[in-house]
Amino acid sequence: MNNSILRLPEAYNEPIKMFGPGSPERPALEAELQRQMNEEIKIPLVINGRAVHTGDIGTAVCPHDHNHVLARFSKAGDAEILQAIEAALKAKPAWEAMPWQERAAIFLKAADLISQKYTHLLNGATMLGQSKNAFQAEIDATCELVDFLRFNVKFMEEIYQGQPRSEKGIWNRTEYRPLEGFVFALTPFNFTAIAGNLCTAPAMMGNTVVWKPASTAVLSGFYIMEILKEAGLPDGVINFIPGQGSRTGKIILSHEDLAGIHFTGSTGVFQTLWRKTGENIDKYRSYPRIVGETGGKDYIFIHPSGEPDPAVTAAIRGAFEYQGQKCSACSRLYLPRSMSGEFLKKLENQVKTIKTGSVQEFGNFVNAVIDEKAFDSIDGYISRAESSDQAEVILGGKRDKSKGYFIEPTVILAKDPHYESMENEIFGPVLTLYIYEDQDLDQTLDILDRTSIYALTGAIFARDRAAVNHMMERLTHTAGNFYINDKPTGAVVGQQPFGGARKSGTNDKAGSLLNLIRWTSPRTIKESFVPPMDYQYPFMAE
Repeated sequence: MNNSILRLPEAYNEPIKMFGPGSPERPALEAELQRQMNEEIKIPLVINGRAVHTGDIGTAVCPHDHNHVLARFSKAGDAEILQAIEAALKAKPAWEAMPWQERAAIFLKAADLISQKYTHLLNGATMLGQSKNAFQAEIDATCELVDFLRFNVKFMEEIYQGQPRSEKGIWNRTEYRPLEGFVFALTPFNFTAIAGNLCTAPAMMGNTVVWKPASTAVLSGFYIMEILKEAGLPDGVINFIPGQGSRTGKIILSHEDLAGIHFTGSTGVFQTLWRKTGENIDKYRSYPRIVGETGGKDYIFIHPSGEPDPAVTAAIRGAFEYQGQKCSACSRLYLPRSMSGEFLKKLENQVKTIKTGSVQEFGNFVNAVIDEKAFDSIDGYISRAESSDQAEVILGGKRDKSKGYFIEPTVILAKDPHYESMENEIFGPVLTLYIYEDQDLDQTLDILDRTSIYALTGAIFARDRAAVNHMMERLTHTAGNFYINDKPTGAVVGQQPFGGARKSGTNDKAGSLLNLIRWTSPRTIKESFVPPMDYQYPFMAE
């Protein structure tokens, strides 16, 4: 028995591979992409560590070539959903009793497996199945996921070290118990790292999990399960059940042992989860913890003292990387009249050089949107702007779904700051600009504040430090992640904990201690070494 007071290895951010010509990682990734394109795999449910196949089958396709099937996956029915819950509950006693250092070792090993052995496998699956280019896949499926695993175990260590003070003759201490029941992880398509974090963060703290991945990200999710198993994760700790969200939710949200929900996805779905949880509140053994990150209508606001070149770069990267399918993507931009001519010309020159196409061609900056539903929704916004007298499409706008779901980077100029593409989350490669008069800066800041129901990310550009301070104060509640002279995307685990308020979510800050603490139920313990022997106090004496 190890009775040492152990310290985990220090966490660090995974170095990013750049995949430049001549680099050793580029041909290795290209070979892995070809391998995955040449095979079609069958993906089961994973319940209590066992592969479970069902007759209800879905397909994982390439968004850039939607007739190409990468995998066929089983979908969970009612029986399998209940089996996953039972498996999680059965695995719970042994898992929460395991020493926390041993739990940590599993996830640290998983991080190194991803970093070294399976980086091209996971990057390739993310590229092909979720239409990310090599760099976007690398910073997501390898770097951010590895960072979550390494930093979260250190946050766990930090939480456990937090103890109360004790007076003479008394020992006070706190146990950080896992929640009583199981945690439901409901994960999105757009970040492999988020999917991995949403199921592993509660598990690190001793919880067991039922995980429903997005149907458009089953391939990378399955590989995460395989890696966790190789890292030593016991059976039943995380149970993987792709399938229909409404069916899964109906059973899970009515189960008495639901202890928590870890969610990233649409605002509508999150509000439904919250509503159904409220309706079922009398059924639960305890009040479920609800942690969610939903949408954003993220902005760049340029002050007249801002520099146009870095603002243009931030706009392009913020709006068009991963086709704007980031909850943090820049979707609206406020531009001062005095800079508008220079900015728009520089923006046009840059946007016209952007190439759109398959992820297998590394020169493409923009790839396909995730599926036909997304394509049609984005197409609607562009079509309405093309025919509107309140807006015009000034750059891009071409779209074609005949082979892949391709939409060119599109820039809309809005005459009305409340035009629909300035207010609604589009989740596509569409940036809407509004030009404000320089003297109306404060009025425009107020418009920005009132325009959106969301408050996830935002950025300002200015050289004038007084202006920076002024805008930062005026925009306090508009973004949970705020950037100064930088794009509003790309939060790094351990450096910029991520999350927003208003309708953007519960702001429990993924990538920080604040998220991990939500998966604990503390118990305070007081021990008296020499307890009193008489009930009477001195004040009672005559």
